[in-house]
Amino acid sequence: MALRDTHVTLAHGGGGRAMRDLIEDVFTGVFDPPGMEDQARLAHAALAEPGARLAFTTDSFVVTPLEFPGGNIGHLAVCGTVNDLAVGGARPLWLSAAFVIEEGTEVALLRRIVAAMAAEADKAGVRIVTGDTKVVGRGAADGVFVTTAGVGIIPPGRELAASLLQPGDVAIVNGVLGDHGAAILAARGDLALSSDIRSDCAGLGHLMEAVIAAAPGTRAARDCTRGGLASALNEMAAAAGVGIVIEETALPLREEVRGMCEILGLDPLYLANEGTLVLFVPQEEAAAALAAMRARPEGRGAAAIGRASAAHPGQVRMTTPFGGMRIVDMLVGEQLPRIC
Repeated sequence: MALRDTHVTLAHGGGGRAMRDLIEDVFTGVFDPPGMEDQARLAHAALAEPGARLAFTTDSFVVTPLEFPGGNIGHLAVCGTVNDLAVGGARPLWLSAAFVIEEGTEVALLRRIVAAMAAEADKAGVRIVTGDTKVVGRGAADGVFVTTAGVGIIPPGRELAASLLQPGDVAIVNGVLGDHGAAILAARGDLALSSDIRSDCAGLGHLMEAVIAAAPGTRAARDCTRGGLASALNEMAAAAGVGIVIEETALPLREEVRGMCEILGLDPLYLANEGTLVLFVPQEEAAAALAAMRARPEGRGAAAIGRASAAHPGQVRMTTPFGGMRIVDMLVGEQLPRIC
């Protein structure tokens, strides 16, 4: 290995040999980007298809702690960007990765982050093709910040958008809710909580392709990240001008998450998820969409949780086990800081 240092120093951001050693040994030696120019040069046969469109997204990740049950910030960065592309109907292909590293960060930690990114990219079928590193002084960052941008291709004729929702469409989630937020909260150790909950962090590109193949009328999807399921549904209801009604008894929740929320006064509908999405399909395609989800490991807990409605346009409401109904509003402020 060219890099012998155990911790990152300001010299590793200075543009000289130390920086070159860090980049080549820790990053490009693992990601193996095509060429070593100042930009990625990309080609794909799907780009030549008439009607194909590019999808492009970017996101920054600042989770605390950097490593948590079920993943780390690198795993999270790849999954988060892949999922942002996938829920829009794109097939993710390429990612960039930029790192802001605090002086004093352990090189071993960086290696674990990069290894997780490479493994998840391989699993998702994407390549990390370009990137950047910056080193800042102690106290100027919180260990490591990661920014990923992603490019994918939307096949001809595919159109997913929240504005396409229609009354009667069925809302489906692919798995349990709130695991990521609960896992991060427990991992911080501030509240002396003992829990076996692991983050649901997972790439959902293959799942979305399977669902669209089985239910080609799929209207729209959202990944339930910050703000949780409640915020995703409110965004979709507002965009479509329809109401959405969900059933509390249909929501898939672990008892551990439910119990943690009861103890701390949190609402699991607003807890972040990093491997859970909600999508809407026409009623006649709901069974096929559920079957396609449940056939994949990241969709085994799939459940139909409600439907779009012509009543109370722009609002999300939830029926309770006691026969009542309450408004599920947009999250105001934040329940948990530095969640992703």
